[in-house]
Amino acid sequence: MGERAEIVELVGSSTESWEDAVQNAMDAADGTIDHISGVEIDSEPTETDREGGETERYVVTLEASFDPEEN
Repeated sequence: MGERAEIVELVGSSTESWEDAVQNAMDAADGTIDHISGVEIDSEPTETDREGGETERYVVTLEASFDPEEN
């Protein structure tokens, strides 16, 4: 990575798992951001739309860093 880094916030969701929510966020970013050099989970993953004790959706917020000169 160069001397400068940009950080972007990503939000991913999934009906399957936390891991799938993270992967969905990364897949979406992959279409527009090249050379992601680091990822940090910015918040505790949350469960939403709980019906009858069943989790309907997993949501996670990430921060991804990248070198803007390489994009």
